[in-house]
Amino acid sequence: MLFTFAGGSGHADPLLPVAHAAHAAGHAVAFAGRASVTDTLQPRGFRVFGEPVGTDEAPAVITPLLELSPEREDRVLRDYYAGRAARARAASVLALCSQWSPAVVVCDEVDFGSMIAAERVGIPHTTVLVTAAGSFVRPEVVGEPLNVLRAEHGLPPDPGLAMPTRHLVLSPFPPSFRDPAFPLPATAYSIRPPTLGATGADAGPGWLSTLTEAPTVYVTLGTVFNLESGDLFGRLLSGLRELPINLIVTVGRQIDPAAFGPQPAHVHIEPYIPHPVVLPHCDLVVSHGGSGTVIAALAAGLPSVVLPMGADQPLNATRCEALGVGVTLDVVRATPKDIRAAAVVMLGDSSYRAAAERIQAEIATLPAAAEAVPLIERLASARSRLRPP
Repeated sequence: MLFTFAGGSGHADPLLPVAHAAHAAGHAVAFAGRASVTDTLQPRGFRVFGEPVGTDEAPAVITPLLELSPEREDRVLRDYYAGRAARARAASVLALCSQWSPAVVVCDEVDFGSMIAAERVGIPHTTVLVTAAGSFVRPEVVGEPLNVLRAEHGLPPDPGLAMPTRHLVLSPFPPSFRDPAFPLPATAYSIRPPTLGATGADAGPGWLSTLTEAPTVYVTLGTVFNLESGDLFGRLLSGLRELPINLIVTVGRQIDPAAFGPQPAHVHIEPYIPHPVVLPHCDLVVSHGGSGTVIAALAAGLPSVVLPMGADQPLNATRCEALGVGVTLDVVRATPKDIRAAAVVMLGDSSYRAAAERIQAEIATLPAAAEAVPLIERLASARSRLRPP
């Protein structure tokens, strides 16, 4: 089974529980994607095919914060993921299929090039969703460039964008979180999100066991948008450190926590702490609203203050508000006082926590990733019917 992803860790992480389960079931498993991510997968025992080091990495510099722009995000999805990235991914995955001969490709939902490569060589693909609200990837945005690429590979047009959902779709999200206007396809199978998985030997920093009984607030801006956040970390620290709380902030491995200067004893800044390690200690999550972070919070029964910056984050923020599990702030204009006030409201109103715990209970009932492996096996057994003449 060849597992592929077109983006960063937010695109790879949802694949991991399925890959571990497939490996445990005796299948040969390999990953193909960005070297910055595949380099972290090799120590876990997976075979990896990474991009050449340095080809996909931007300098670790925090850039100015931009106004939210759905048009800009659609343009990135269309021109990059369905355009340049899809073309490059199709070529590289075609070469891998020739070299490694997988029986099935398991790819993230915007790794369109891998889907085209699989169709070219006549093997099925399983799509793993990476956007929780379900309303980000739309035919009117990505259909045209994908049909151009399909034609280049001698494949028929796909005007309704059936390709991503043609075979099996795995959704590692609670069904209730998805936008009702964009229901799951008939081929979808919901599984537990990766945030409920084992943490291995990583116990986190020692100070986690010394937190006071005060409420604990966790701040994260993810692994990509942390570098597009302008002064946001500063505003978050200024607004929250005055509260009688334990404040945990993760800034990403590319940023030195010391850059934010000395902090009070109740403020802890780290490059990274795994969600399963930190979230059991927390009462509230303040984040950019990435799908992985929002669903991790809900899997732990925690509400969120969301400051969306781009991608599918505004859509996730809208769902959080609709479900009563979060509030949204304007990421450009929110002052430290606004941020502090939102946290006070969320910590003081138990209805937000109760709503999050209802979704937590829903998540706990979802099948484990291992339950999806037989479904992928069935796809692989049908590969001979898919091979082109």
